[in-house]
Amino acid sequence: MAEAGMAESIRRGMADCSPAERKVARVLLSAYPSAGFETVARLAERASVSGPTVLRFVQRLGYRGFPDFQEALRRDLDERSASPLRIHQTQGPRDDDSATLRDRAAAISQHTLAQTFAEVSTHDLERCVELISQAPGSVLVAGGRYSGLLGRVLAQHLEQLRPRVRTLPEAPSARAALVGDLGRRDVLVLFDFRRYEEQTQRLAKAARARHAAVVLFTDIWLSPIASDADVVLTSETAAPSPFDALTPILALVETVVAGCFDRLGDAAVERMARADRTADDLGLY
Repeated sequence: MAEAGMAESIRRGMADCSPAERKVARVLLSAYPSAGFETVARLAERASVSGPTVLRFVQRLGYRGFPDFQEALRRDLDERSASPLRIHQTQGPRDDDSATLRDRAAAISQHTLAQTFAEVSTHDLERCVELISQAPGSVLVAGGRYSGLLGRVLAQHLEQLRPRVRTLPEAPSARAALVGDLGRRDVLVLFDFRRYEEQTQRLAKAARARHAAVVLFTDIWLSPIASDADVVLTSETAAPSPFDALTPILALVETVVAGCFDRLGDAAVERMARADRTADDLGLY
């Protein structure tokens, strides 16, 4: 099973760092991964700390020294950009070739789900629910080639619970109009997973420039959008095939929907009831 990516490990470790070490972490995350390949002196200068502070930080992460940290960073980059074919080519032999497909898939899926929920931050999950359910403006949802499917699942559930929820359309003019209208009352929810998509990253930067909140669903290697996001929810990706698992992401989506339903309470129930009555009136079945 994959270990957490370095960017995610840095983000998680910030709580245990000194204020000076957190400055190093922020510089690394804001310019990940390039900042990690600079010299100790240059990284210290960018973070406005001393060289020994940089070294203490990488040692706190579990590395013997800065060269060890940079070697791990190179391995992390290989993982972040791995295609399904490369994943297949680099996977080791199965632990038990005699296991049936059912048993092998069940074991991997159970582990992936358990790890995802064990590692997700309760604070981030609650903050995500708060932002999405209580946004006084609009909630826009967008994703990539595959993750966009999960975005649509989230949006289709949320639109039953609260008004002004939209999946960002593919048509350029419609997409530009909605993003151009974003403001500090709105939330942009993005799905971005390894082999991260530049177009999705541009959406995050546009939202931040307009002071909208950004919620990110990503993997353990951490999309570059993480540095622009108010909330980051990560999921494990191990699957019985070379393709990254969607099940743990969907489980997080369903958890967020459950949280929004609870948070909205009677308002959500009343909205669902109105929708049912309108469907009956219009003969929509």
